[in-house]
Amino acid sequence: MIPDDQLSDPAVRTLVSALNAGDRTAFHESLAPGATMSDDGTDRDLTQWADREVFTVNGHMEVESESDDGRALVARYRNDTWGEMRTKWYFTVDGGKVTRFETGQA
Repeated sequence: MIPDDQLSDPAVRTLVSALNAGDRTAFHESLAPGATMSDDGTDRDLTQWADREVFTVNGHMEVESESDDGRALVARYRNDTWGEMRTKWYFTVDGGKVTRFETGQA
């Protein structure tokens, strides 16, 4: 596993650390205005998704590996709704903020 503070891309590191800390404010501050996301290939409302899949259900990501300069992750993701699953995450970063991420089962 790769500790949050050792992830290569600073913007991704900030987002993952905020997610794992359950820090909704820091999570949203890591995102660029108008940031978007998709889950299993379907675009979702990012704020609603984060509330439902992360903050109200104790979401947590354990990163197994990273590629693409730290903007592509494979992680064990767990929450109180779905349990644990192996997931992939792809991040687009601009100006030090995440502008989009895509996640789904690996």
